Amino acid sequence: MQFIPNILFAIALILGVGYFSRNVKKLIRNIKLGHDVDVSDEKGKRFNNMLRIAFGQSKMVVRPVAGIMHFIVYIGFVIINLEVLEIIIDGLFGTHRIFSSVLSSSVYGFLIGSFEILAVLVLIAVVVFWLRRNTIKLKRFLNPEMKGWPKNDANYILYFEVVLMCLFLTMNATDAPFQEMNSGNVISGFMAPWFSGFSEGTLHIIERSAWWLHIIGILVFLNYLYFSKHLHILLAFPNTYFGSVHPKGELDNLESVTNEVKLMMDPNADPFAAPANPDAVPAKFGASDVTDLSWLQLLNAYTCTECGRCTSECPANQTGKKLSPRKIMMDTRDRLEEVGKNIDANGGEFKDDGKQLLNDYITAEELWACTSCNACVEACPVSINPLTIIIDMRRYLVMEQSAAPMELNNMMSNVENNGAPWPYNQMDRLNWASES
Repeated sequence: MQFIPNILFAIALILGVGYFSRNVKKLIRNIKLGHDVDVSDEKGKRFNNMLRIAFGQSKMVVRPVAGIMHFIVYIGFVIINLEVLEIIIDGLFGTHRIFSSVLSSSVYGFLIGSFEILAVLVLIAVVVFWLRRNTIKLKRFLNPEMKGWPKNDANYILYFEVVLMCLFLTMNATDAPFQEMNSGNVISGFMAPWFSGFSEGTLHIIERSAWWLHIIGILVFLNYLYFSKHLHILLAFPNTYFGSVHPKGELDNLESVTNEVKLMMDPNADPFAAPANPDAVPAKFGASDVTDLSWLQLLNAYTCTECGRCTSECPANQTGKKLSPRKIMMDTRDRLEEVGKNIDANGGEFKDDGKQLLNDYITAEELWACTSCNACVEACPVSINPLTIIIDMRRYLVMEQSAAPMELNNMMSNVENNGAPWPYNQMDRLNWASES
């Protein structure tokens, strides 16, 4: 009988970690649906970016209020959950606060005291975040793409944080042996008198209940991440590492187009020669669906925090155009999830569903509203690049569907015929110099 709690704990831990591992495999599978891209260069610079942006939160604090609050929650999440290790050991082996017997009372007290202070700071930060979203109603949280699930998801995670922090403090406040240590109970020591009227047995039940709910809540939270925008808690680190280290104005060249140009410039090439592999599917110019994107772009989509900084900085959005860089990333992730579910439902193979990212999720109007200014890329706190997806989809519209706006078609025709964007004959280009 005495081992039943340990067995139940082990079962809960195995189920929680097992389901999380299953979703991680699915996540990796979905990201690998994108084509390969070489990100093996500049390893030192990439590692520095990860330390500075993901660990150091350097781009978050550009907006001080949100940045500082987020930093508190981030530090609280990382440090407070170190006590999860103690809970896991206690749960598996039936010990109680095992680290208090391993560490000196002063060190253990300092750690727990730090956790309690951070728990209170996290509670304050969460309240501020909730007010900003639901009472102050900042404009960037009210865009059309933030209706329904995205709005609820943001609030659910705030409620989750409140419950977890309150359970942690309640667990400490009702733990009589810990309170008797009088070391580390910097917050729970003030809460302990609230339970002074309860018997020792009742206190123990409250403490055990808070303990169980706290660890189960953490396991639920862990598995909720896959379905939430808060997946960035895990993916921000690889995303900032693999993010572009090239100048923001530098666009990549399509290999398929480059090969065509090289063929055209080769005087020895036979334009009528049969292809080396007649059964090969011709490479698509640009992207119309998620499988045409790179795995890095798909990683970007899963990493999106839905904070809206990109959209709030977008000049096209500010002038009332339909484009929202945040929606581009959310739509890409939603379509990727749809493709992943299709694969799951069809035994590991994708069955054509008659849909694609272009038009069914993202319209041409959104794509052509982009000015390619990179404001969204600069604003993103976790190095997401919506512009690369926009550019690839515009390439598809131009080169596969000849569906560019009239103004752009006119410009391209002028470049082809006149060597310049303007409708002037090349022979007349210097006429301005003779005018006096």
